[in-house]
Amino acid sequence: MAKGAMTKSQIMSKLSEQTCLTKKQVVAVIEEMVCLAYKQAKNSFTVPGLGKLVLVNRKARMGRNPATGEVIKIPAKKVLRFRIAKAAKDAVLKG
Repeated sequence: MAKGAMTKSQIMSKLSEQTCLTKKQVVAVIEEMVCLAYKQAKNSFTVPGLGKLVLVNRKARMGRNPATGEVIKIPAKKVLRFRIAKAAKDAVLKG
C-alpha cells in the first residue's frame, strides 16, 4: 500500500479481495451500513470493534472572536461524535 490515506476505491477493492465478495456487493453493504448509521445516530450506533457514533448536547459557552478579541456567547447545540472503542485504540496505538 502507498503511504497516506486509502481512497474509497482502494478500501472497496481491499475488502472485496479479503471477503470473496464482488466490489459491487461490498459497496452496497458499506452504503447500507452508512445509511443505517445516519438513521440510528440519535440513539447511538455501534460499529463493533471500531467505536460508537453518538449525538451529544453541547452546552452554551463564552468564546472569543480571534480577529477582534471580542467576547461572544456561543449557543448550545447538538453535535455528532465518534467514540473510539478500546480494542481499536489498543490495536492502533500498540507498538
